[in-house]
Amino acid sequence: MAKQREALVTNIFTADPSAHVFDDKIYIYPSHDLPHDGGDDDEGVEYAMEDYHILSMDNTDDATPCIDNGEALHMKDVPWVSKQMWAPDVALKDGKYYLYFPARDKQGIFRLGVAVSDSPVGPFKAEDCFIPGSRSIDPAVFKDDDGKYYCYNGGLWGGQLEKWMTGSFVENPDEIPADAAALGPLVAELNEDMKTFKAFPKMITILDENGEPIKAGDEDRRYFEGPWMHKYNGLYYLSYSTGTTHFLVYATGTSPEGPFTYRGRLMEPVIGWTTHHSIIEYHGKWYLFYHDCEISKGINHRRNVKFTEIFYNEDGTIKTVFPYDHK
Repeated sequence: MAKQREALVTNIFTADPSAHVFDDKIYIYPSHDLPHDGGDDDEGVEYAMEDYHILSMDNTDDATPCIDNGEALHMKDVPWVSKQMWAPDVALKDGKYYLYFPARDKQGIFRLGVAVSDSPVGPFKAEDCFIPGSRSIDPAVFKDDDGKYYCYNGGLWGGQLEKWMTGSFVENPDEIPADAAALGPLVAELNEDMKTFKAFPKMITILDENGEPIKAGDEDRRYFEGPWMHKYNGLYYLSYSTGTTHFLVYATGTSPEGPFTYRGRLMEPVIGWTTHHSIIEYHGKWYLFYHDCEISKGINHRRNVKFTEIFYNEDGTIKTVFPYDHK
């Protein structure tokens, strides 16, 4: 059993970590929780983030400090944003770093934006408008072995994924029946410019052990938010949060666009409502980055990023992480 590190930084609250290795150094791209005394709801009103701070570590040793490199982008510098700059991700191409982020536009609809920098820690300059055809939250960009880049995203409830079931935005959509196929994350290949999609994003299908789509009422396994893609031994691993049941789970497939077959739980619930993560390989070991509300004693919008090593079984499944077994 791997030992989990304590919170990487405590000078600010951080969540939703997207970790990457650039030039043998680990960079973490989290959202930035702002403390407040307001309420919360199923639409995520409590998550009032306005900017991004980028974290970095020279290695994974316990003695190695994690550095907060300061503000890299603020919503006041993004013309189309009205509020709530949530969980981001970054991709590197041809010496440029592309920061992908969700936020509400002036009409209150979640879109995905992109900002560019010559440095992995920014500052980043945002495009004047959101990515055409983008919707919902939680972008995660994956570079495949053939050099193609894919953007995954989507979240239920506050993430507005249900509101797009007809192909257009519907403020109050019909509830999805429990025995209907669950919604999945969206995926779109990025163009060479890394700022637009090659085609309109399509929804990924996640199957059960019998090859049938997982149902909307199967809250232990159905997709809710926070997609992440990685590749291990030639197999694609789509991991995600189940939301209401607070599990991190994963499914595998032979194509980056799916379909994927559910394989099991990646991590048991942490303290706090949300679960959002990333997975990287570093020096031959694999690591899971995540957040919890342990320091704030369960206050959902005061989270802190952590990480732990993960391990694969011979059949390609991942050993489930129990986040507090090291205590």
